[in-house]
Amino acid sequence: MASPTGSPSWNGAWPISKAARAEIERISAALAAGNHRPEAFAAAVIRRLLRADRALLAGIAAYRRHPFARDLPDPPAIWMEGDTRLLDYGQAGAAGPVVVFVPSLVNRAQVLDLMRGRSMMRFLAGQGVRPLLLDWGWPGAAERDFSLTDYIAGRLERALVALPGPVVLVGYCMGGLLALAAALRRPDRVRALGLLATPWDFHPTPADAERARAAAALLPGLEPLMQASGALPVDAIQTLFAGLDPFGIPQKFRAFSRLDPASDRAAQFVALEDWLNDGVPLAAPVAREALGGWYGANTPLRGAWRVAGAVVDPGALAMPAFCAIPHRDRIVPPDSARALAERLPQVRVHEAAAGHIGMAAGGNAEAALWRPLLDWLRSL
Repeated sequence: MASPTGSPSWNGAWPISKAARAEIERISAALAAGNHRPEAFAAAVIRRLLRADRALLAGIAAYRRHPFARDLPDPPAIWMEGDTRLLDYGQAGAAGPVVVFVPSLVNRAQVLDLMRGRSMMRFLAGQGVRPLLLDWGWPGAAERDFSLTDYIAGRLERALVALPGPVVLVGYCMGGLLALAAALRRPDRVRALGLLATPWDFHPTPADAERARAAAALLPGLEPLMQASGALPVDAIQTLFAGLDPFGIPQKFRAFSRLDPASDRAAQFVALEDWLNDGVPLAAPVAREALGGWYGANTPLRGAWRVAGAVVDPGALAMPAFCAIPHRDRIVPPDSARALAERLPQVRVHEAAAGHIGMAAGGNAEAALWRPLLDWLRSL
């Protein structure tokens, strides 16, 4: 809308698909050949944009008035430190393995216990596994000074030590990096490692490298916010995630506007959107290390990421591992996760026909991830 009469090639520098670029070139050639009046073309573009805006607003309004509210009660906490809790989903008499799930630090842990029928924790508990979910909680005054070493060699390690014996440790997204480092540090407390959509190479392609470095370049501008509050605020984190797929956000709300509000799909959309909008601030030292180190300098792949002074080297992991790599992941590119799987000596790789979040909590999550993960747990 900023320049509706301009050439469609105004966005030629954007990382768009070959098909989209070909369509832009076709339209530009047709205009240049004089087959269409520029003012008529501009008017058609504006009409199309206004229709899209109406659908977007209808989707947002439908989301805001939807009656769904998450009503799953939390299971008992068997360990606590600060606002962090270890939630026990196990059922009485379960003889299966004890599995500790480690989510990301920037989202609520409830994505793994999203809603009735969409809970990985409750599914595994019903299959005889004893799932424990590490809920990091909200970073308070103490946690806002935490580095990644504080979270891994401190809080996560103390949670593992509080358990009676070695466990299977499973990390999701950023939580996979934390779990990997913890497993390397404490093989006496971890007997196998699961990694779900876990990044390793933050520059798998030139385009990915450009986006990662662009995110790292935002750090100087974010410093005043972080120095004032001791954390990277939720709104800043949401903006960074939105930049990964800016067109996907309006598209999903337009699609939601066409759903039956009483359908299961509509309730699932609202549950996931509520979770996405209920983020958690990130401790400033962690934000600097993640954005500047992981995204900017690609320290994991380069062997330069250290926890408590020791390099995090997946090649040194002497235990069974499971890597789930979702095909349609826009948050962690599949090649980023494959780079980690290739370095693990004893790994089972599972290619999941799903996206980053859908693999864990979507309508096809049971087939895409839950059952393959369960099969691996039973094989240990």
